[in-house]
Amino acid sequence: MASPNLVHGRQSLVPFPASTTLFPRPPSHPLSNYGFATSSVNAGFFTRSLALFSPGILVCRNSYSRGARGSQSRVRSASIQRVTEELTEDESKDSLISGDSIRQRFLDFYASRGHKIIPSASLVPDDPTVLLTIAGMLPFKPIFLGKIPRQVPRATTAQRCIRTNDVENVGRTARHHTFFEMLGNFSFGDYFKKEAILWSWELSTKEFGLPSERLWISVFEDDDEAFEIWHNEVGVPVEHIKRMGEDDNFWMSGATGPCGPCSEIYYDFHPERGTADVDLGDDTRFIEFYNLVFMEYNKKDDGTLEPLKQKNIDTGLGLERMARILQKVPNNYETDLIYPILEKASAMANIPYPLADEQTKLKLKVIGDHIRAIVYLISDGVLPSNIGRGYVVRRLIRRVVRAGRSLGIEGVEGAFSPIIAEKVIELSTHIDSDVKIKAPRILEELKKEELNFVQTLERGETLLEKMLWDALSNAEKSGTVPCLSGKEAFLLYDTFGFPVELTTEIAEEQGVTVDMNGFDIEMENQRRLSRAAHNVVKLAVEDGANVTDDISETEFVGYDTLSTQAVVESLMVNGSPVIQVSEGNDVEVLLNRTPFYAESGGQIGDHGFLYVTGSEKQQTAVVEIKDVQKSLGDIFVHKGTIKEGILEVGREVQAAVDAKLRQRAKVHHTATHLLQSALKKLISQEISQAGSLVAFDRLRFDFNYGHALTDTQLEEIERLINDWIEASTFLKTKVMPLKDAKEAGAIAMFGEKYGEQVRVVEVPGVSMELCGGTHVSNTSEIRVFKIISEQGIASGVRRIEAVAGEAFVEYINVRESQMKNLCSMLKVKAEEVSTRVEKLLEELRMSRNEVADLRTKAAVYKALMIANKAFEVGTSQKIRVLVESLDDVDADSLKFAAEHLIATLQDPAAVILGSCPDEGKVSLVAAFTPAVVDMGIQAGKFIGPIAKLCGGGGGGKPNFAQAGGRKPENLPSALEKAREDIVSILSEKAS
Repeated sequence: MASPNLVHGRQSLVPFPASTTLFPRPPSHPLSNYGFATSSVNAGFFTRSLALFSPGILVCRNSYSRGARGSQSRVRSASIQRVTEELTEDESKDSLISGDSIRQRFLDFYASRGHKIIPSASLVPDDPTVLLTIAGMLPFKPIFLGKIPRQVPRATTAQRCIRTNDVENVGRTARHHTFFEMLGNFSFGDYFKKEAILWSWELSTKEFGLPSERLWISVFEDDDEAFEIWHNEVGVPVEHIKRMGEDDNFWMSGATGPCGPCSEIYYDFHPERGTADVDLGDDTRFIEFYNLVFMEYNKKDDGTLEPLKQKNIDTGLGLERMARILQKVPNNYETDLIYPILEKASAMANIPYPLADEQTKLKLKVIGDHIRAIVYLISDGVLPSNIGRGYVVRRLIRRVVRAGRSLGIEGVEGAFSPIIAEKVIELSTHIDSDVKIKAPRILEELKKEELNFVQTLERGETLLEKMLWDALSNAEKSGTVPCLSGKEAFLLYDTFGFPVELTTEIAEEQGVTVDMNGFDIEMENQRRLSRAAHNVVKLAVEDGANVTDDISETEFVGYDTLSTQAVVESLMVNGSPVIQVSEGNDVEVLLNRTPFYAESGGQIGDHGFLYVTGSEKQQTAVVEIKDVQKSLGDIFVHKGTIKEGILEVGREVQAAVDAKLRQRAKVHHTATHLLQSALKKLISQEISQAGSLVAFDRLRFDFNYGHALTDTQLEEIERLINDWIEASTFLKTKVMPLKDAKEAGAIAMFGEKYGEQVRVVEVPGVSMELCGGTHVSNTSEIRVFKIISEQGIASGVRRIEAVAGEAFVEYINVRESQMKNLCSMLKVKAEEVSTRVEKLLEELRMSRNEVADLRTKAAVYKALMIANKAFEVGTSQKIRVLVESLDDVDADSLKFAAEHLIATLQDPAAVILGSCPDEGKVSLVAAFTPAVVDMGIQAGKFIGPIAKLCGGGGGGKPNFAQAGGRKPENLPSALEKAREDIVSILSEKAS
């Protein structure tokens, strides 16, 4: 339902003691679950595990050995030694630091420096310019733009993020992910460059104990200030600071808008390589783990930079990258954040991860990475579909299924992904506590989608078989090498989940090549579109922002009154500010206070009037308000039309809400709360809201559920809600801390933003929700509730529409009027309408059957009349052929005519018929006897090209096929082409 006008936040991260182990304690032999003994073969895995499990043991590892081309092979020593006295307590702590501990220590570090810890926002952003939350700064974008005032001067977060623009690199590099956590500290016009740099260094070297000699710094080539801070105040040697160009170290949100130089901290895995000719982009040596953006300019349309009024700091530290560094593992995937998932997948594949080849590890990494993204996306309400965010989830699931099936992973009842997802859910406690609550729904959606995709894969196999047959057939006719086009290979990959390697392998077995250049072009096109859609956070200092520079937030008094005196603070016409507006013009009005509810949380804005009175209290102007929206934070924009007089900035007005329409909205909003409670009580506690509309004439409630509700269930829901209405329960409304509200059991709406203080609306004993909407004071005001429809609107999402109160009376009156009209037309009583309609339908069915029989008989008669037009083809074997038009015969009758002719002409025979049953329509049919089919001629393949000549297509079985088209004028030439082709083919086969 509607949210309070406060900043959103999820539950705070729960402080916890740093764990001394990364994983649960293993059995005596870490590989015993796989059937291996601890030996020299698995010593690398044994020593790695021992270092993680045993705080008192230090594992010695050699450096990575590298060839002349810089390739890397892992060499791990199996020797184990006791920790010496030289190992400090801090070093021991950091060698075992868990990902959860890194996250908490980061937040605590900045909290102790005056930063407010803000819980992670949803992966589904409010920002319409991006599909998903792709950066830690995205939730703060309105503050950076000055659209809403800052709630705090400085903040720190552990933000869940999703990026899919480089999905093909997942598992191939040490650092690419689709799901990752970005730890950040932010300043909103408070501290700037110096503090950000000093704290980032202190965090890295003191809190996390990274050796300063292993850290390198990049700065923007012209940012002398940052260079001087790093060198003179921090003490970083000049040779460890690299000046880099705009492409690398100048952050821009888009073509225009806030921007500024940035500085990055890199960790050096191989300091022994020296400082000469260093390339910080060398992934084999360096990893960038901390990025500091100094947002100090606004880029204008002409490309010039102007200083921002408020300079901001936006930083991001990759949790997975820091975990890799501190846990001393070769890539992000082998940290405790992801490795337990890889272990689960490898166990199901019966392939110990340490002993797997690189290709197998790649597939396990894909599974481990993607299943994390999938779990958190579904938890945040994103369900698999073919559009938008849903397609991201669907594509990731398909990549997981492909990878798992290629490794031979089998699950329960045909699905393995839910089993691996259970490990992600187990690890989710300190990332998002809601995941465990939503686990049943997550696992159900995963299972359903995997099973559906397996069926899609099977259909893809059938399509590939047809593509290969066509390629071979076309090559035989043209005398060329059979080849599968890049578009066909990409269709199999993108739609049916076929890896191009598998397509190539199967094609080669059939002697068919694959156009890999064409495939790469299609793949690059998709990547380009993906980058454009998913990986840009658009910020712009909007021209209209100046209009509200001096306007404070609107005071909303509509909970307590429907009428109040207010002052006109600004007027806009067509988006431009004006001083006055005259009669007949549309206008947008900004008031200092208002009783009008602005659209939010599903509830539409109030309607009503603004009245201007003169000195003698005579009405001088009237503005009819038809919509109210929020803009730039909590500024209410009243949209309406000047009905009388002139409205001016600074004038005092009487703002009055339409009381009857407000009551309708209140009734429907409270009824929506009751509906959600009834669904949870009667259908499933896992049901959660996926959207809503609270209007004057109806309510609409979207919810996550995988099955249609039965009529009996809908009746039970109605009955329960009406019982609650009849109970005449008084509602309770109060404002309280978000934490207290959640502990009390209040339901939060998915996608809404909540601040520290929230408004809670409670129907005692029935429902309790965080809601900023308007509600009745007693359930009896609703009067009655009626469901008018229930339907599916997307995969796993259902929609109920209902009416209550006065809208119910209107609904019944309309239906009563319609019933009276029916009774008059049918000349029966209301209770007899159903019987009469059933009788009429039966009469109609009988009449249609009679017409169809007559048409069939007419078509057969026409067929008999043209049977004598059949001619013979062939020398060694005579084949009877008939190609004719049957004028306006419909498709079904044409089918019967062809079947009758085939039986009349007897085997071997070929019949091809066409007709124009309606304007702009063509029907075609091809029927071949068994002897013709045995010659290798298939009706389905023959009729398709003929139908294309008529602007259509079609196909069917080898012996019988139907097709259609949209160009009747081409039918004669198409049939002539059919005659030529069939004669040519049969003459060759029967000669």
